[in-house]
Amino acid sequence: MRDESDESRRPGAGVAPVDALLVVDMQTAFVTGAEAVPDAARVLSGTRRLLAAARAVGAPVVHVQNDGEEGAPDEPGTAGWELFVRPEPGERVVRKEEDDGFEGTGLRAHLHQQRVRSLAVCGVLSEMCVSATARTALRLGYRVVLPHDAHGTYDVPAAPDISEVVPAAMAARAAEWALGDEIEIVPFAADVRFAGTEGAGAGGSPPHG
Repeated sequence: MRDESDESRRPGAGVAPVDALLVVDMQTAFVTGAEAVPDAARVLSGTRRLLAAARAVGAPVVHVQNDGEEGAPDEPGTAGWELFVRPEPGERVVRKEEDDGFEGTGLRAHLHQQRVRSLAVCGVLSEMCVSATARTALRLGYRVVLPHDAHGTYDVPAAPDISEVVPAAMAARAAEWALGDEIEIVPFAADVRFAGTEGAGAGGSPPHG
């Protein structure tokens, strides 16, 4: 259970640097045009701030890219599938077909090779691919930081006899909360610092799971 009296759980309090950045599904279909997640500009701004900070110190950056089904907005090869936030040379792109960025991909092996022990995670969708990837990272023993202003999702549609529309901001916040005690939630991408190339893996070996 959560201990609300624990000062270390206060958002933004004492956030230690992380080794690497995971950018989850920041694809054109989800962050531009009429089908973009609400407040996509905020998510893009937070993501770009994280990327700038990671790149400034040479921290590993991984872009996770979803391969949607035929006819989906993120069907491979379509404009919507393309990464809207473009990788720079040396940054790994990991393609996936499931919500979890670790499932059936080389993400775990790549992080191990880079001696990563802690991650910042950002992107879309909060309760789906961001949550699934963060949850697996926690299970594998990584320390995970999730900036509130750098992930987003859609409104949850109304359901008869269940609820009215749940606004996207509430859905995103609920997704954070559902990740439990181990996740480190911080208010802003600006709260996140990166250890840089020399700091990655400091203090021990990366998780084996």
